Amino acid sequence: MGDGIRLDGKVAIVTGGGRGLGRAMALALAEAGAQVLAADIIAENLDKVAKEAASLTNKGAFAGVAADIRQPDDCRRVIETALARFGRLDILINNAGLLPSYAYPGRFLDGAAPQKFWNLSDDVVQNVIDTNFVAHDRMTRLAVPHMIARGWGRIVSVTTRLTTMNRSGASPYGASKAALEMASEIWMKDLEGTGVTVNILNPGAAADTEGFATPEEKRVATTAGRLHMMHPDQMRAPVIWLVSNTTDGITGMRYDAVSWNATRPAAEQAVLHGRPLGFELKPKPQGTGAEVRDDRPAAGTKAAYRPGT
Repeated sequence: MGDGIRLDGKVAIVTGGGRGLGRAMALALAEAGAQVLAADIIAENLDKVAKEAASLTNKGAFAGVAADIRQPDDCRRVIETALARFGRLDILINNAGLLPSYAYPGRFLDGAAPQKFWNLSDDVVQNVIDTNFVAHDRMTRLAVPHMIARGWGRIVSVTTRLTTMNRSGASPYGASKAALEMASEIWMKDLEGTGVTVNILNPGAAADTEGFATPEEKRVATTAGRLHMMHPDQMRAPVIWLVSNTTDGITGMRYDAVSWNATRPAAEQAVLHGRPLGFELKPKPQGTGAEVRDDRPAAGTKAAYRPGT
């Protein structure tokens, strides 16, 4: 990495740390000196990552815990395991997620059924929302008090591009990521002055992970020019920078990893590839532009009127 940033003494939890983006970030944090607890619903994934982590010079830095973070008790167990094993908690990476392939398997194949929200079952919708938003909301609520007590902490969540959230066929994945993005803006405001920062790190492109699509789907879509994949290791440099002491005071931002150049200074790359997180309202026709960040009723309108005021 260009800056040689170290995370010695820091303790991190990475959800979905058994494969894909989570694996890449968990190994990167451990290699940079952090002690990492990876949570994953598939124990075999964690075993594989543990073997990879064993080759790092930072011995004993990685541990795995099999957990279904849709379950409240499992979320508590993850937090408790990190505290029991490593003695503290500084960093939470909200990464675990069910991808669009869960709701629409085979979506990249020729002749695939249209991706329409009314064709989804209740179970599919509930599982996506519970995994991609509710679980991370719960994990964050459980983790933050430990960070506030130390006066320092990092919450980093993985959402997605706005154009992915709101495109046709993106439900319920897009809606679940939009909820996590807006929650992050609220968390950032609630945590002001605590030393705990809240930011988002996205791939910024389709990530070449096991869960994104089957090998056949990837072959068909890339051959047709409909899919361009990013390697998960592209998340390594930005996540190390984002959870380090060098980012004290940087909060409420979203960064895209796809174009991040790990050989260049991280502060430079952050300026190039970062922007404030959250959403803005679309401006009204012939509006002043102020309504983009403020949708309170205009003075003098019926909605603004309150008897006795």
